[in-house]
Amino acid sequence: MDERNITPSRLPIRIGLVVTIIVVVFVAVTAISSVFMVDQTEVAIVTTFGKYTATKEAGLHFKLPFGIQRNYNVQTQVIQSAQFGYRTAEAGIVTRYSSGDYSEESTMLTGDLNIVDVEWIIQYRINDAKAWLFNTQDREKTIRDISQSVINQLVGDRAILDVIGPEGTAIEQQGQVIMNEKFNSYGLGIIVTTVKLQSIIPPAGVQAAFEDVNKAIQDMNRSINEGKESYNKEIPMAKGQADAIIQVAKGYATERINRANGDVARFLSVYDEYRRAPAVTRERLYYEMMEAVFQNETGVELIDDNLSNFIPLMNIGGGQQ
Repeated sequence: MDERNITPSRLPIRIGLVVTIIVVVFVAVTAISSVFMVDQTEVAIVTTFGKYTATKEAGLHFKLPFGIQRNYNVQTQVIQSAQFGYRTAEAGIVTRYSSGDYSEESTMLTGDLNIVDVEWIIQYRINDAKAWLFNTQDREKTIRDISQSVINQLVGDRAILDVIGPEGTAIEQQGQVIMNEKFNSYGLGIIVTTVKLQSIIPPAGVQAAFEDVNKAIQDMNRSINEGKESYNKEIPMAKGQADAIIQVAKGYATERINRANGDVARFLSVYDEYRRAPAVTRERLYYEMMEAVFQNETGVELIDDNLSNFIPLMNIGGGQQ
């Protein structure tokens, strides 16, 4: 059989196979470029021909294929960080300082014209994915420049002893507030969650002296805390003792007042009886007085308990017996 008669019959089969392959590839590419997934920690920004179209939350989503629409997944629930004056490198599970000189980031001038080396870290989270993608061209450099300017400003407003000592927390708190204000004004789309000073080192020539100052400050704080502890221990005890003394005094005052009131009531009672029967009252008072005078004398009995005999020491009626 002649080969020229066989070749044309196979040509339509090969063309059909190629067309099928092209169609399958086209469908596959279309399907792949039309679907995208957004993780739970992300949002996706969708653009059409480079222009913002929509923001998609977590899940499976569709878009126009072949680059007509593009998706940019942005991690909005992940805390990111930036280090200043140092860098850390991961080695397995161990974090170590990486080599390199970053003194230009950390060397600062304090308010009293001293040089100090300040290392710090900021942590931030993207809270506006659209602003994060479109508002700033060099995002990382903007973050670093603003953070450096803020910390330099806060350190420059303070003396070196304040920076090393009690003002560290204030610098962190004010730094976070000012950075957020500046990032918001630039429309960067992030929020700073933490500013932490890692290390504050004085100039090398006077480092020993500053370490002594730090030690003295720590000793002072320890003495203050010990004094507060002693105060909190002794003052409540003293107050308790004072309250006890006051209660005793009040009880004594109440007793004296009641006794005085009783004496007054008894005197008024005797006085009323005296006004009704002066002679009888005088005689009774006389006997009571004599009994009180001789009550501790043994062998002396002025008044018979059975009222059968009276010892006539004095005739109250005016005569002698």
